[in-house]
This record gives sequence, C-alpha cells and structure tokens, in this order.
Amino acid sequence: QEAYCGYAIILMALLWCTEALPLAVTALFPIILFPMMGILDASEVCIEYLRDTNILFLGGLLVAVAVEHWNLHKRIALRVLLTIGVRPALLILGFMAVTAFLSMWISNTATTAMMVPIAHAVLEQMHSHPTGKDVEEGNNNPTFELQEPGPHKEVTKLDNGQVLPTLPAPSGSRAHQSQEQLHFAKGMSLCVCYAASIGGISTLTGTGPNLVLQGQLNTLFSEDGNVVNFVSWFGFAFPTSIILLLLAWVWLQIAFLGFNFRKNFGIGEKVREQEQAAYRVIQTEHRLLGPMTFAEKAVTVLFVTLVLLWFTREPGFFLGWGNLAFPNAEGESMLSDGTVAIFISIVMFIVPSKIPGLTQDPENPGKLKAPPALLNWKTVNEKTPWNVVFLLGGGFALAKGSERSGLSTWLGNQLTPLENVPPPAIAFILCLLVATFTECTSNVATTTIFLPILASMARAICLHPLYVMVPCTLASSLAFMLPVATPPNAIAFSFGGLKVSDMARTGFVLNIIGVLVIMLAINSWGYPIFNLYTFPSWAHMDNITAHCQPNFTTPH
Repeated sequence: QEAYCGYAIILMALLWCTEALPLAVTALFPIILFPMMGILDASEVCIEYLRDTNILFLGGLLVAVAVEHWNLHKRIALRVLLTIGVRPALLILGFMAVTAFLSMWISNTATTAMMVPIAHAVLEQMHSHPTGKDVEEGNNNPTFELQEPGPHKEVTKLDNGQVLPTLPAPSGSRAHQSQEQLHFAKGMSLCVCYAASIGGISTLTGTGPNLVLQGQLNTLFSEDGNVVNFVSWFGFAFPTSIILLLLAWVWLQIAFLGFNFRKNFGIGEKVREQEQAAYRVIQTEHRLLGPMTFAEKAVTVLFVTLVLLWFTREPGFFLGWGNLAFPNAEGESMLSDGTVAIFISIVMFIVPSKIPGLTQDPENPGKLKAPPALLNWKTVNEKTPWNVVFLLGGGFALAKGSERSGLSTWLGNQLTPLENVPPPAIAFILCLLVATFTECTSNVATTTIFLPILASMARAICLHPLYVMVPCTLASSLAFMLPVATPPNAIAFSFGGLKVSDMARTGFVLNIIGVLVIMLAINSWGYPIFNLYTFPSWAHMDNITAHCQPNFTTPH
C-alpha cells in the first residue's frame, strides 16, 4: 500500500509539474486511484474535497469578489497613492504597499491585474514630454484596463512578442534619459507583481499554500487543537511580510534606480512637470470614481466586520466570542474561521446595493423595483477560481492517503539520519529547495507535495512539525524568478518592457532575501507564537515518536 500511494503521489507530481492536464483535473486522481488501490473508501476520499479549509477559502473569496465588484479596491489604491506622492522611490513604495495590502484580502492575480495598468498610466505621464495644456490637465491618459495601446500611437514589437509605444529617436542626454525611464518602468512592473506575492502570505486566506498548510495539519494531526488559525498565522506572517516588503523595496531601488538615494527620494529637487502630470492622472482617476456609494460603504462595513470577527473568534491569549458564545465540551469554539466567512458572504447576498426606496419598476408599471443585492450568483460564478477548490481538496486527499497507507511512517523511518543535522540547517535547506521547486510548479501543488513528507520527517527526528512546515509554506510563495512561476508575474511580464533575464536576476536575489527573512522569523517570534520550544503531544505516533520526549527542546 505504501508503494501504491507513493506511485499515486509521483504520478500526480509529474502531471502537476508538466501541466499535461489542468491542475484541478490532476487533483481529482485520488478519487479514482485510492479506492482502486484499497487505500481509502471512495466516501472517505470525497469528504476531503470540501473540508472546513475549502469553506474558509470560498467564504474569503466571496467577500473578495464583492470588494472587486464594487471597485472598492481601486478607491483604496488611488487614495493611498495620492497620500504617498510621486517621487520615484516613494512611488514604488506606494504601489508596493497598496498591492501588498490588497492581496492580503483579494486574490494576488486580481490585485496585479488592477495595479499594473495604473502603474503604466502614471509612468506614461511622468515620461511624456508635455507642454502647455497637457501639463495642466495630464492628458494622453490610457484607461486603467488591460488593453492594447491606442491606434494614435506608433508601436514597436519587442523580441518577447510584447508591444510597447515607440520611444522618441535617441539623441545625447535624451537617449540616456529614455534608458533610465525604461529601467524605472521595469522596476514598477516588478514591484507590483512581487508585492502581490509578498502580501498574500500575510493572512491565512491570502494565498492557497497557507490554506493547504492548515488543512494538511488538520488531516495529519487531528488533535492539533487548531494551532494554525487566522490570528496565529497573522501574528507570525504579517511581520515577516512587512520586513520582506521593505527589503524588496530597497533591492528594487538599487536594481532599477541606482544608489543615488537623494535623487530617488527627490530631496532638494523641484517637483518636475511630469511628476505633477502623473499626480494629476491619479487625482483625475480618483475624482472619476465619485463619492462613495451606499454599496461601497456597505461592503466596507461588512469587510471590516469580517476581519474583526476573525481576529476575536478564538485569539488564544484571551477568551474570544467563539469560546464564550459557542463553546464545545472542552471550551473551544465550535465555529471556525470558515463559518464566519460564509456568514458574512450570505449577508452580502441579502443586503441591497442601494437604500431601498419607492422606485417604480419601468417594465411593470405599478410595481415597486427592489435594488440588486451586493452580491449575485452570476458575478460570483464568473469571478471564482473553482479550480483552486479542487486543487486544495486533492492535496488533502493525498495527505489522508499517505497517512492511512503507511507511506508517512515509511518516509519518516527513512529520514531518521537527519537527526544529527541542526534544525535551523534542515529548515534552511528545505526552504531553498521549495523556493526553487515553486518556480516551475504551482505554489499550491508544491506545498501539497512537500508538506506530508515534511510532517513525516519532523516526527521521525523529534522536531516540532511546524518548525519545518511553516517556513516551507512561506517559501512556496517566493515565486519571483520566472513569468510562469505565478499569475502576477505573467501579468507584469505581459505588459512589455521586461525580459526573462530581468525577472530572473532580480528574483534570484529576492528569493535569497526571502528565505533569510523566513529563517529569522521562525527562529525568533515563531517560537512563542507556535510554541516551538517542545515536541508537541498532538504530533505523537506510538510506533514513530516513542523515543521523543514531550519536553524535548529544539536547539537554537
């Protein structure tokens, strides 16, 4: 049975890496393979495809769809950019901060698809050479949607097949300037897609791998006491992403703006006409949104309510409303983060998008017309990535199968020689391995393949499972080097001006920085948050961990 399960995992890993079949289709293989191999009953496998973690993903997604649908994310983005200003270094920081914040709550792909066109519209104003009226009004402003340049511009094709507006004929300082502008444009594109990946790691619902970790923990260690929940994950990952975001900002400045920090921050310089024009572009777009509608206000209130309910449900350091209002026999909350997300989502299907009034229905005179709700199923159906639900489920089914078939036990026994290696070294090597692997495989597929193996290894060498599983989950989001590594990279690349070598060179350094920041996090504030000082009682398995003492402390 171990061999059968191993075969299923290797087959699925190959199909995920090559994408010979759609990722979600490959994730359905356990439904066929496990019952035929005698590993699990079909009913047991199917249950794994809609666990509590999938429900949390779905609920978070429905709220994100409402935020997108009413353009609330665009209002937040433009407001922050107006506050931060358009000096080169601050502009990059502004775009990174906004993108990271939005991708904590809505999908990384949607955030990038919105922010990259805004970045390019602002850049176009900064790098055009306006005179008179154009400076006043910030004209020649492309819309902020994904589209080809208009017919009024001459266009040129790059060697990677992207289309770019033709630059003016280079002459002396003008040529030097356009080279500088091209560098800045590359930096802007990369800053958005990198910030989306970095921001996604901050919250449990921010990106797929985080939910894979939570679901696999609940499958492999059923007594884990919900050790990874919204609050504990945020406490650990949010500071990590802030540090990584700031270091990425500094690195992108050095890589694309040079070392002249006085110039980058515009210290002692007059505000250039182009910068004023770029600022006006953002101002104009913000003005076009008009005042906040009732729907936007309602979505904002519900969104803030959701976050507050998540944070106070079962925080751990004090009794949450979940413990007090809905306790089970042990005093733990019977509701999960998924319950809260679905509750708020259902409310969004009920709350109207306008204040209900006595509006006549034009099609049926004499009858009143009710305003549409904040969310409707048509919008949800169009914008929901259903494939991720199956991808998560396939991962949980694999974890269950590897545990039931004895593959986890067998793998753990093979990895016992690692007992002599210091834990930080093990975590560092594994992070590098996962960060490399995730460049050519989907982030969710990477964590799905690695986490059950890491859990077995940790049990075998008496190491706290979270000491290796949490860093590797974060490392799987460090897909910075290739356009195919993650959808945000592909979107940034599709806007032109970037070569694969630009992304690979910048991303390689950022990968190293990322792994080092993750190591700092797990070896410092990770210890108290996840109680990594001792081998946990919930990770015990009679035949593997008999020699592990509960008071075993992982060496620093």
